[in-house]
Amino acid sequence: MPTTLHATPSAPVTGFAPPVITGTSSEGALDILFQALLDVARRHDPELETVLHGTADISRFSPEMLARALQVQGIWFQLISIAEQNAAMRRRRHTERTEGRAALGGSFAKVFAEARARGIAPDRIQALLKDLRIRPTITAHPTEGKRVTVLEKFRRIYLVLRELEMPRWTDRERNGLMNELRDQIELVWMTGELHLEKATVEREVAWGLHFFDESLFEMLPETLESLEESLRETYPDTAFTVPPFFQFGSWIGGDRDGNPFVTAAVTRTTLQRNALASLSRYQDGVRELGRTLSLTERTLPVPPGFREALSAQLAESGQARAIERRNPGEPYRQYLTCVLRKIEATIARNEGEHPSGPDYPSADGLIEDLRVLERGLADAQCEALARDLVRPVRRMVEIFRFSTVRLDLRENTTRTTDTLRALWKQENGDGEPPALDSPQWRTWLEAGLARPRNPERSFENLPDAARETLATFALVAEMRENLDREAFGAFVLSMTRSVPDILGAYLLAKEAGVFLDASGTEICALPIVPLFETIDDLRAAPAIMRDLLGVPVVRRSTRWQGGVQEVMIGYSDSNKDGGFVAANWELYKAQSKLTRLGQELGVPIAFFHGRGGSVSRGGVPTHRGIAAQPPGSIRGRFRITEQGEVVSFKYANRGTAAYQMELLAASVFEHALAGDGTGNGSVAGHDDALEALAGASRAAYVNLLNTEGLVDYFQAASPLDEIALLNIGSRPARRFGARSLSDLRAIPWVFAWSQNRHVITGWYGVGSGLASFLDVRGREGEATLKRLFADSRVLRLVLDEVEKTLLMVDLDIARAYAGLVPDAGIRDRIFSAIEAEYALTREMVLRVSGGSELAERFPLFRDRLKGRLPTINQVSREQVELLARFRSETDEDRKEAVKSALLLSINCIAVGFGATG
Repeated sequence: MPTTLHATPSAPVTGFAPPVITGTSSEGALDILFQALLDVARRHDPELETVLHGTADISRFSPEMLARALQVQGIWFQLISIAEQNAAMRRRRHTERTEGRAALGGSFAKVFAEARARGIAPDRIQALLKDLRIRPTITAHPTEGKRVTVLEKFRRIYLVLRELEMPRWTDRERNGLMNELRDQIELVWMTGELHLEKATVEREVAWGLHFFDESLFEMLPETLESLEESLRETYPDTAFTVPPFFQFGSWIGGDRDGNPFVTAAVTRTTLQRNALASLSRYQDGVRELGRTLSLTERTLPVPPGFREALSAQLAESGQARAIERRNPGEPYRQYLTCVLRKIEATIARNEGEHPSGPDYPSADGLIEDLRVLERGLADAQCEALARDLVRPVRRMVEIFRFSTVRLDLRENTTRTTDTLRALWKQENGDGEPPALDSPQWRTWLEAGLARPRNPERSFENLPDAARETLATFALVAEMRENLDREAFGAFVLSMTRSVPDILGAYLLAKEAGVFLDASGTEICALPIVPLFETIDDLRAAPAIMRDLLGVPVVRRSTRWQGGVQEVMIGYSDSNKDGGFVAANWELYKAQSKLTRLGQELGVPIAFFHGRGGSVSRGGVPTHRGIAAQPPGSIRGRFRITEQGEVVSFKYANRGTAAYQMELLAASVFEHALAGDGTGNGSVAGHDDALEALAGASRAAYVNLLNTEGLVDYFQAASPLDEIALLNIGSRPARRFGARSLSDLRAIPWVFAWSQNRHVITGWYGVGSGLASFLDVRGREGEATLKRLFADSRVLRLVLDEVEKTLLMVDLDIARAYAGLVPDAGIRDRIFSAIEAEYALTREMVLRVSGGSELAERFPLFRDRLKGRLPTINQVSREQVELLARFRSETDEDRKEAVKSALLLSINCIAVGFGATG
């Protein structure tokens, strides 16, 4: 069966003259990229030209040849994505040019224009700005198949493609750009995308910092500038103060949950590398300011205040004469030389050296020095220079400080409880600690929190794992003081089941010296954030938080930390636990109840959304996902995980990064300005209908999970075990090495079901839920569902994403994967259930939506998928054959050849769909 990569009107010829990319579609860019890839293929492997033209039968290829074919298919998918991103940027620019910024969906200009039209006063905008906190958090979850070196080359391809849009080039210059495009594609071809070794945490840190170096250091300050500009245009008579409300968090190097490779030493190194990344960027920025601000006092009088500040800087430097001689009569350059030397001394200190001159103990000093420079220029009637040159650097420091990101620590309650039990035994000698659910255990925890901390207490005799956990907490106290007070974000406690779980984390922080007061009884400086993941956990969350917020030390700590208690909610495990509809409804209910609880107790509860890239793990369109959150649940505070391929998609290119950040911030702003709003729980019959749908759909989903032999089916009928060979993450696929379904992480669970084209995690049980609702409620129920489909944001979002997911399912291909299951009884029982539920779900969602075909409301999505499916389908079929050969091959050399092709097939399908986990 031939595979179609790209439809071309005729065979491209050598000497092809690249057209100027015009319009807002991706067709011109695709033509250019296809020609460049074809030229590279001809140069290195002419046989692959038939693959690119869709005339090859790759099922006849040897494993080595198949691997090369799969590689070229994967590269083509990446190039398609680049063309689509480029086209999306052109569409947005075209809209802004022809209709104005306020016509752009997801823009600050649109949100503020609508706010003013509704009569929202400037003081309400300012109050929201004051409390606004947005923090996308980059995680190290293993969902990124591309190496950093390949990311860099794709970034260069994007930039060259953008240059080819320009009509100013001569034919000679355009041919030069085309040659560079081929060169970059050739480098990707020759580099290879697969990780040859298991990823290390250090490599993951480098991967995360790559996006800051490429786009985020520059574009995030510009995002805040875009907000200010929109406010000036919408409310011209009001001067707004815009704080650095948008910052990035990270779990890379801090996420210990199930990853034995993240130690206190690794976290320390991560913090130092994060600090060096931001400090190096400030060094470059200040050095450039020094080159630019060549103002001389002979032509521009120096304001007295700045003259005094300069004298203080020169005196502090100890090198006044040398600095003055180097830049005589140039006070601003002299001042920046002093600032630059302090940054260099700070870098040296961070690297373990002992600088001879003054440094910056924290980012606050650098921020203040840059403010002094801004005031000095403004007082000298150079306000534009202060605004355009100095303020972007100062704003960068305010956002990224000396840490680039706010590093979260994450650990699970199994580990923290083991450490606490070790502390109990140290205090009480022989015997076993009380049961974790007993009153005695909680009494011991509360007594430990109430008594003064003993700074002389030794942990040397504790087990290694316990000492390691305490060392990680101790690092917080050390680095907050020596690096930056905002170097850490929070301690996220996964598998939270009870109040004692959370109090135990407070006690560990106390024993490690993280409390602000010497006695360790008043305020914990590090926010402790419980993570509620499963459906049972989400249901228990309101009672747990009510109890927790009654504990005095928690209330005092929360008040000091900003008066808001953060709670993390998990989309992945709740979906794995109960299916798509039930997970979304339980997440919605938990947020609603916790929001009301916070209002009742006078302690607002903010949510940290643990989303992944795929729909099954909470990956939905940003604006619609935020709009569908419960009324009042955001109020300007929003955290979300950004994982793997999502990070690459959003932040690899500057224009896309700027758009994604503005879209996120504007959507949060819009939800917060809506107040209690409408469109979800306020719709009549909403809660009752969703409760019924969730219950019935969960029952069907759980029935599948409980089907005898499901684990055997899943392992045989998917590349579950082979995914681990991709080496795309540093941590194991299972938390504790067990082989049960319950211990399998949600990411490979989703990843493998999407590879084998079942994709049950995004739809299974939905049809049964809808059918049950209609069976019980008849015509009245159908009318209710159609009304909710029109008016309920949450139900509409769920059913829209189900329809899109169903388009990714291919039962013929899924049946081929099922053929890998050796037990015919298990295979027939499980596949027939999936087949029947698919047919039912398709029928039911179309009945509710009134559509004639799946996802007809999303033509761009359908077209995008339609262009990819022929190749994805072919690769899926080849993967079935490769799995069978890999599992049965006994010759190690031949097995290795098959393995390379198999891993490339996994990578290719993931890239084609645009998501792994």
